[in-house]
Amino acid sequence: MEFAILRYAVFGVLVLATAAAVGSWAVRTRRISPFSKWANFIRRYTDPILKPIEGKIIQRGGNPQTAEWWLLGGTIVGGIVAINMAEWLFNQFRIVSIAGQRGPGTVIRLLLYYASRIVSFAIVIRVIGSWFGAGRHTRLMRPMYLLTDWIVEPLRKIIPPFGMIDASPLVAWFLIQILTGMLF
Repeated sequence: MEFAILRYAVFGVLVLATAAAVGSWAVRTRRISPFSKWANFIRRYTDPILKPIEGKIIQRGGNPQTAEWWLLGGTIVGGIVAINMAEWLFNQFRIVSIAGQRGPGTVIRLLLYYASRIVSFAIVIRVIGSWFGAGRHTRLMRPMYLLTDWIVEPLRKIIPPFGMIDASPLVAWFLIQILTGMLF
């Protein structure tokens, strides 16, 4: 009930995106005459939305006629992400306010919990980035290495690599999970 307005807004955007996609498709496939008043009306409102999508598709070597599908898929995925992020943020705000009411010890424990989650997430991104060749000095990876070097580098000195596989980030991730489980 708390997010009914957001859900209705996402649904409204989805209906508009569907109407734009279907209208553009109908004009493109000549279900609606491209020279009619309806076609001009549809193009006037859908072209500013679909042209940037078509441009991105062309840049990546795709077929620009799939822009309508990308619009619908992006709207669906974006709506799901928006609703879930809003619910998550609301729940986190509620947790922080409850922790604040229970005293400074609970707030400190909550901050340590959040810090462990951030470091765990950074380790996962660091490992996945290494699979794709994103090194320590790339723009995205620099913060991940800054957040995780304090635990991964000492473990790297202790744990030898297994061929091409460096197990120290995995061990660091498990250590953080174990410590988090013991503390909380």
